Amino acid sequence: MENKTALPVTQSTDRQPDTDNLSVSPSRELARLMRIATYIAVSVASVLVIAKFYAWLTTDSVSLLSTLIDSMLDVAASGINLLAVRHALEPADKDHRFGHGKAESLAGLAQSAFITGSAVFLFIEAGNRLFKPRAIEHTDTGYLVMGLSIVLTVLLVGFQRYVIRRTKSAAIRADSLHYQMDVLVNIGVIISLLLVSRMGWQWADPAIAVLIAIYIVYGAWQIAQDAWDVLMDRELSDEDRQQIRALALKHSDVHGVHDMRTRSSGSRIFIQLHLELDGAMVLLKSHEIADAVERDIMAAFPNAEVIVHQDPEGIEEDIPVFR
Repeated sequence: MENKTALPVTQSTDRQPDTDNLSVSPSRELARLMRIATYIAVSVASVLVIAKFYAWLTTDSVSLLSTLIDSMLDVAASGINLLAVRHALEPADKDHRFGHGKAESLAGLAQSAFITGSAVFLFIEAGNRLFKPRAIEHTDTGYLVMGLSIVLTVLLVGFQRYVIRRTKSAAIRADSLHYQMDVLVNIGVIISLLLVSRMGWQWADPAIAVLIAIYIVYGAWQIAQDAWDVLMDRELSDEDRQQIRALALKHSDVHGVHDMRTRSSGSRIFIQLHLELDGAMVLLKSHEIADAVERDIMAAFPNAEVIVHQDPEGIEEDIPVFR
């Protein structure tokens, strides 16, 4: 009679991305949402450039000029986003087995550079106007264009937030942050026009433009920091890591979790962890447990690529990994 002995758990369910498997790319539905978001952003920014250019020529307001410059850079930044998202959505290949998601973060860095450049130009122009103020005319046109800008931008940001919730896209998040700033900038311009037309405070126009420039620099820093964190493989938040650990430990056969590593790339996140199991457990059973843990984690993090390794409980590993 054949003797069936239990095998110690030394096997891993590590799965390297297969170039024939598109799991490292977002689903078609999520990819479609990301593309639509980039097309809409470019379209809205282009419409606003035309409207603001006319309003600036009519009013000669430096605050309006600031929003015009910002919208022109929106077109450029959203255009870069569009190209980056298209590249990021390409499936994994033999040279990029984890996909092309980091193209989104590179687009974020490019956006921050564009935004900072616009702020510098605005500082210079506003400084000149502080010392050489000029009268603002036809403020009604400015009110109309700024009102249109706020409505279109709020609608765009609302759609972008929906896409971000669905896709976790870093590029769309950076674009959305920029457009959220635009809403506040446009409100600032309306306040500027009111102070000049109703109170006669000519200095208010360049002064508010300076405040807008400072706010733009702050937003650029946030975008650059988020992009840098992704490019440097920063860990997910402590809350996310605790949730992942809890999902693994809810299985009664899992006695512990160690060597967890996480990172993000575009709309994808990558999770690696080691499960501590009974050393006398048969290989098939350990494999089933690892599969169950993977399914639970992927249900909570739909855009995740999960790699689980099984270790016998109590085995010390000489692997320099932060736990």
